[in-house]
Amino acid sequence: MGFIHKKLIRPLLFRQDSERAHNAVVRQLALVSRDELLLGLVEKIYGAPELPTEVFGLKFPNPVGLAAGMDKHATAVPGWAALGFGFTELGGVTWHAQPGNLKPRMFRAVADEAVINRMGFNNSGAEAMAEKLSAWKKSGRWPSHPIGINLGKSKITPLDKAAEDYANSFRVLRDLADFFVVNVSSPNTPNLRQLQDKSALDEILAAIQEQNSSQNSQARIQKPILVKVAPDLSFTALDEILELVAPRNIAGIVATNTTIARPQTSDAALQKIYAETGGLSGKPLRARSTEIIRHLYKQTNGKLPIIGVGGIFSADDAWEKITAGASLVQCYTGLVYEGPGLAKKIVAGLREKLAASGHEDLRAAVGSAN
Repeated sequence: MGFIHKKLIRPLLFRQDSERAHNAVVRQLALVSRDELLLGLVEKIYGAPELPTEVFGLKFPNPVGLAAGMDKHATAVPGWAALGFGFTELGGVTWHAQPGNLKPRMFRAVADEAVINRMGFNNSGAEAMAEKLSAWKKSGRWPSHPIGINLGKSKITPLDKAAEDYANSFRVLRDLADFFVVNVSSPNTPNLRQLQDKSALDEILAAIQEQNSSQNSQARIQKPILVKVAPDLSFTALDEILELVAPRNIAGIVATNTTIARPQTSDAALQKIYAETGGLSGKPLRARSTEIIRHLYKQTNGKLPIIGVGGIFSADDAWEKITAGASLVQCYTGLVYEGPGLAKKIVAGLREKLAASGHEDLRAAVGSAN
């Protein structure tokens, strides 16, 4: 199936504008998600083998997840599990609905198997997302794997009101997902990355955790709250974020978001693409993402779960992230280039690597290269 995607389907998709092709694929998966027979057929073809693990109190059928940004509007929630993913992160979602940045805002750097986007958190808002998720739950097709939601800041909200903005989104969505990711690292909302500063992030996490542990929530399980960091942060800045883990009960780190850096190239076509503003994802991000995962793992003595994302196209890439310190991994750009069989291929490869390594289970392999 990977051969068919690369030789037939991908060339057809790549003739279209990147965002238009992306939306068309998600719409097709949404149609599948609404039909039990089609959903079962897709799962039969693309479903991944079992490779269970448990992280921050949640059970994952396998460690390969869908990264935020692929399904911003919860359009195809059941479909991602059918494609073999062990968990799905939806969004980013903001408190206020917003159209995002002007188009075009997504570009392929095909020769480097990369994507640049400056989407700008285009979404219908947290309350609309809550309605969609509630409808999926009532449909009887809610996936059996964990669902996460990526929370961003509304563009119209000033930085000094960011904590309230994030907390509002969390409040209306908290009972509709299994974990939440605080996104303060997207390069596509003006000044958002300033919220990675320790004091600003502390205020945001305090507001979210207040909602998470409020009196009317005592009968409910508190949700794991993770923080997504930028690959462009220094190790010193990362260490300052880690200082908030205990006081703000951070359940894990997602490493990493897209990068504003660009690889060196003499290719004129690539230079033109790399001149576009926005965040770069894909193969050029792989090494830096792994470097940050390794640092975070060592700084926390392996006690803080890490979700590794950035340049994962194969089982080798995923294994590199896991043995560097990631308990889970996520794919986005790899799915664009490798096609719908990616999760199945990676999980099957990880099972082989785990057997060859002699580790008892996946958790034993985490950080083993350190």
